[in-house]
Amino acid sequence: MIIKGGTIADPSTHSSYKADIKIQNGNISQIADQLIPDKGEEVIPAEGLVVAPGLIDSHVHFRDPGYTYKETLHTGALSAARGGFTTVICMANTSPAVDSPSVLKDILSRADTEKIRIYQAASVSRSLKGAELTDMESLSEAGACGFTDDGIPIRDAALCYQAMQKAASLNLPVSLHEEDPSFIQNNGINHGEVSSRLGIYGSPSIAEESLVARDCMLALRAKAHVVIQHISSRYSVELVRVFKALGASIHAEATPHHFTLTEEAVAAHGTLAKMNPPLRTEKDRQAIIQGLADGTIDLISTDHAPHSAAEKQKPFTEAPSGIIGLETSLSLGITSLVRPGHLTLIQLLEKMTINPARLYHLPYGKVAPREAADLVIFSPDEQWVPNEYQSLSSNTPFTGEPLWGKVKYTICRGQVVYADHI
Repeated sequence: MIIKGGTIADPSTHSSYKADIKIQNGNISQIADQLIPDKGEEVIPAEGLVVAPGLIDSHVHFRDPGYTYKETLHTGALSAARGGFTTVICMANTSPAVDSPSVLKDILSRADTEKIRIYQAASVSRSLKGAELTDMESLSEAGACGFTDDGIPIRDAALCYQAMQKAASLNLPVSLHEEDPSFIQNNGINHGEVSSRLGIYGSPSIAEESLVARDCMLALRAKAHVVIQHISSRYSVELVRVFKALGASIHAEATPHHFTLTEEAVAAHGTLAKMNPPLRTEKDRQAIIQGLADGTIDLISTDHAPHSAAEKQKPFTEAPSGIIGLETSLSLGITSLVRPGHLTLIQLLEKMTINPARLYHLPYGKVAPREAADLVIFSPDEQWVPNEYQSLSSNTPFTGEPLWGKVKYTICRGQVVYADHI
């Protein structure tokens, strides 16, 4: 296969240039001007398009096993491919939880049959109960790429510290869901103006900030790579900034919904804008954007969280939190960050490719000879409207919203796994 005439954007070298790419045996074999295809060789025309490393999402929920009416490994893979993702990391809050090598190996063996690369994090605590650590060493040996109880905070500080120390010895990251439930009456909505109008107490930002402060200090002491997941508060961003300066190996995720929307989206979209942690104020949104711009926040992850239509149609306080995000993530980054001038395209791609690859020790995120032929080809200046999805679920407030940046092809292991022929 040859990709002809595209503009290569390689965030691993902060370079952008026009060239052809030749792919052989699943790897990039040559990058040069005006490559001549062999007889019968597939040619992908990329004139006017950007060719970048396949996107990497380090925080998704494929609901498999246990909740496959919401998503499966297969439909999740299709959704990822349509969004330009060639690698994803699934969270451990399945049923059963990924707290044993047998559950982990089952998921990984089934994931091997999919056309994108699916990695799996294991849980920090047994059954996600926050009381007893899993056998992190055996889970690492079985293929876990990291540890997380995502969806549930670890309330026991000593247990969290022990987990960080063990993860550090294994050279794997720990990712933390930072919401102290003792502050929260109704999750999924910020405790603020909109929740007051709706007569719901909600989740105040101190619920997040108190745990972020604790865990930044634990990370500094444990010398562990710790990820603050789906950061939502301006004070949390500042805490990460301070502890990074102190030398902590802290990483922070921002989701597209947290850098695009505020709590006002709940008034407009109801349960489709309900998520944990919740959408907060415009000051919080701007602080997240500033954190992305100055490198305080080094990961963009979707927290792709599928739910059925029936679940989302329940009353606000009963409906589950979360939205899908894989098929709109790149476009929201271009629309909300690149076009307004907050980030360059290379900076956006850095947080969606090479940064998660380095954190999780994955050999991807580069466009260079001898590297894996995992690529996304997209038009940054094309507008489109999301109306239907490859995901089994469609719970998102972005349906019907015009977005910039259209994925044209996704290539994984040298094979086209998604092509936009509309």
